[in-house]
Amino acid sequence: MPIVADERNFVTVQSRGLIAIPAAVRRHLGLDTPGAQVEVIEREGEIVLRPHVAVPADQAWFWTERWQRMEREADDAIGAGRVAIAHDVDELLDDLDS
Repeated sequence: MPIVADERNFVTVQSRGLIAIPAAVRRHLGLDTPGAQVEVIEREGEIVLRPHVAVPADQAWFWTERWQRMEREADDAIGAGRVAIAHDVDELLDDLDS
């Protein structure tokens, strides 16, 4: 069952403030995996739940400022045509050796 943008679901607040997000909503927002997180925001008399996909520890290096800077530099080089194209492994290795 697809989730409609304005579909309303009512859930009961359990002891200790626990609620269960409906399964279809969890699946739609990618919250159906263990460890998924939801940001809780209190705003003007409302509670806003925003899905938050945490970065797995083994991939955190990719999101460091240094790595993201190098990604931007690579994108700029590609956009400017500062790339070499190798048509086979031997050509690539020859280019790396030069």
